[in-house]
Amino acid sequence: MPVAQHVMRHAAERPSHPAVCGPSVELTYAQLAERIHGAARHLLGRGIGPGALVSIGLADPVELLTAVLAADLAGATPLVGDPAWGRERWSSVAAAGPGFLVDTPLPGAAGPAVRHDPEPGDRAWACFSSGSTGRPRAIVRTRASWTESFRHLGELAGIGPDDVVLIPGPLVSSLYAFAAVHTLATGATALLPGRRPSRTLPGLLARATVVHLVPHRLPDVLEHPGALRVAVVGGAALDPGTRAAAARAGVRVVSYYGATELSFVAVDADGGGLRPFPGVEIEVRPQGGLGEVWARSPWLADGYLGDVAGPLRRDADGWASVGDVAEPYRVGEVLRVRGRGDGAIQTGGATVVPEDVEEVLRKVPGVGDIVVIGSPHPSLGAVVTAVIEAECATPPPRALLEATARGGLDEAQRPRRWYAVPSLPRTQTGKPARALVAARLAGGDPDIRRLI
Repeated sequence: MPVAQHVMRHAAERPSHPAVCGPSVELTYAQLAERIHGAARHLLGRGIGPGALVSIGLADPVELLTAVLAADLAGATPLVGDPAWGRERWSSVAAAGPGFLVDTPLPGAAGPAVRHDPEPGDRAWACFSSGSTGRPRAIVRTRASWTESFRHLGELAGIGPDDVVLIPGPLVSSLYAFAAVHTLATGATALLPGRRPSRTLPGLLARATVVHLVPHRLPDVLEHPGALRVAVVGGAALDPGTRAAAARAGVRVVSYYGATELSFVAVDADGGGLRPFPGVEIEVRPQGGLGEVWARSPWLADGYLGDVAGPLRRDADGWASVGDVAEPYRVGEVLRVRGRGDGAIQTGGATVVPEDVEEVLRKVPGVGDIVVIGSPHPSLGAVVTAVIEAECATPPPRALLEATARGGLDEAQRPRRWYAVPSLPRTQTGKPARALVAARLAGGDPDIRRLI
């Protein structure tokens, strides 16, 4: 069943129930269903139907969702990208070509209701991912890999049709896009304020009962929890102190680990550690002291559009990996993910996982966020380098940073070079863009200054 058909069912059963609330419009399920049908008829009138690719770059989240669900209802594959891209950029990042490009809101066309008979293997969704490294790649998913995990997330997080779900990030991110379509499939109300709504957050949280977000944004939410009862957190590891703060605020945290290519891999619904998400098998294949995470599940992506190269690898037995590293793991144990394998730093014969260093140094007073990378070195191969984003104009003194590193890190893990930057570049999910930081540092970006 396409997500659009879920919306039609909710429109028939609860037509006046709020479906989406965006920056400029709020729609009931009946109103949203009407818009989707009109936009789907427009696409079909342009010859866009089953098997077609519809590239969607719209800044308004309600218009974007309408276009996505219209493509879904017409049987086409929606590909969600950056609204700032022009056609040339779309062609360069979508190896298969942008197909039909929607860069202005779709008009509605009159006519009968649109019917489409979906198949589980339909290519029903595509989006871009670069994580914290690399160029964007268009990842495509089958209908079953996308929608059949909805029930499991709903049960784990306790999300139901009477919830109001805040999605405070751009829908070009697979994390936030999944949250939006899961909300509509559930029959709940999606609050879609657009990019980084920090000024309006207290008002939104007065209404929201559930929020989807990345770990570094959870502390902001906990300052004004309002009606919030559940926070669904995806991405990097969640600091135990933040989970404890959420408990004190009466907010239950459901955190998960995954990747756009793998979807859900593991979930921590009670603070006891990451366990396999329903339907997922996990292996950590040894590589020295750590190992590489492999998963086998119904939720894996089909691959990359145009068969471009990327971190996703498969074996003959249906297992897949994107190179993340973890501590040794056995079935029944907690999964302890250590970071992205493609970001590991080789220095003087030692392997340093940047996330391990960042976790320690992020606790230094005055550190807003941090990226740890490897800088080239003629004899060591690389040296550990820290780039600090300060909470205010003045970064913490280097002496304090080094003292913290000595107290909490092994010698090989301690940064040898320290820099400060006014603000770190970030990915669409809000995570620091590690590769872009490294490129800017290597290019002599004047905004990145050496700490002495």
